[in-house]
Amino acid sequence: MQNQEEINRLKNIVQDLLDEAKSQGATAAEAGLSQENGLSVSARLGDVETIEHHCGQGLGITVYFGQHKGSSSTSDLSAASIKEAVSAACSIARYTNEDKYSGLPEKERLATDFPDLDLNHPWDLSVDAAIELAIECEDAARSYHAEISNSEGASVNTHQGIHVMGNSLGFLQGYQSTRHSLSCSVLAQRGDSMQRDYWYSVSRNAQNLESAISIGNKAAERALRRLAGRSLSTRQCPVLYSSEIASGLLSSFIGAISGGNLYRKSSFLLDAIDSQVFPEFVHIHEQPHLIGALGSAAYDGEGVATHARDIVSDGILRSYVLSTYSARKLGLQSTGNAGGVRNLTIDPSALDFQGMLKLLGTGLLVTELMGQGINIVTGDYSRGAAGFWVENGEIQYPVEEITIAGNLKDMLKNIVAIGCDIECRGNVRTGSILVEQMSIAGE
Repeated sequence: MQNQEEINRLKNIVQDLLDEAKSQGATAAEAGLSQENGLSVSARLGDVETIEHHCGQGLGITVYFGQHKGSSSTSDLSAASIKEAVSAACSIARYTNEDKYSGLPEKERLATDFPDLDLNHPWDLSVDAAIELAIECEDAARSYHAEISNSEGASVNTHQGIHVMGNSLGFLQGYQSTRHSLSCSVLAQRGDSMQRDYWYSVSRNAQNLESAISIGNKAAERALRRLAGRSLSTRQCPVLYSSEIASGLLSSFIGAISGGNLYRKSSFLLDAIDSQVFPEFVHIHEQPHLIGALGSAAYDGEGVATHARDIVSDGILRSYVLSTYSARKLGLQSTGNAGGVRNLTIDPSALDFQGMLKLLGTGLLVTELMGQGINIVTGDYSRGAAGFWVENGEIQYPVEEITIAGNLKDMLKNIVAIGCDIECRGNVRTGSILVEQMSIAGE
């Protein structure tokens, strides 16, 4: 009951703000209010390193005078501060150039159904308990093997927030959500070879986190297996992206079909709708109403209703990723993606990770990427990488100091398979992805 009372209180603040915007002459307005609190604890080498309590709030207001737009924000929720924030936004709007594409979403596209997505699971975690958990996690990693030589520490984070948004079309909604995580990072050393690696777990519900011991053990194991890495000679070969980094490929694809890049004509997938961009077996879709998932939401950042929908089916691009503004620029309708995609999912095959290694045969398993060498205009792709060389479906030795390169348009079309080792710790849900051929630059 207290949670709902707080949401209602914040709704009243947003409504007061919208009313104030109208009284100051705005023809339309929208506002968002967030209130957050949390705890972060880190430990290193068995001692507490940091203890941080987080508590904050913020209010953003956008007003329209016709199609002139102005925005302002404040962290002070007093009546006087709200009035001042609205006045600032109105003043800005009166001096901005008219933009015929600006404005609120169409009223009929706003969300009217608000299912319980099970996003709020407060963690009653004391500082002492958080310290104990972080030390337990790091101790598990440090004691895993004699070659674990040092530690960057372990951290525990718990976060809870309330988010309310409303606009002058009558939309006014709010919800609570939580996010909790536990992570560990350690260093391994063998002779002159030293490597760092990590592992983490994140969930809306703390009961679904991996155990502290399991996270510590995985961090240590991952660091150890990278010791004595080698480079490779320059070559072309198949490349298997491990599931924890394969999401980057899909994120690059989403960037290329996002409205901002499309209306600026800065995408290698310009005018690609209804064309074959993946092999026929690829199905990519959004699942914004998954219960308890990290990316779930009933509406986007503008209040537009979210829906489960196909983005790619049979390998064909079926839809772009659009906000209201970008949709208007393109002569289309919003896809409910102001703020990005939600629980983007690529359907897997029946192959687990070992099965994907067997399918790879001889080639490169990539487990880490470095740098930002992606040109979204041309699709050119070049990134520093580390991982493992694989022969006959078996890992042979760790690989480092190499660069992998290709063109995203070719890489997407040359995907051979997607594993069922699905990574669910983020907003993109994918298994490992095998690309038929890429260029490797090494020694």
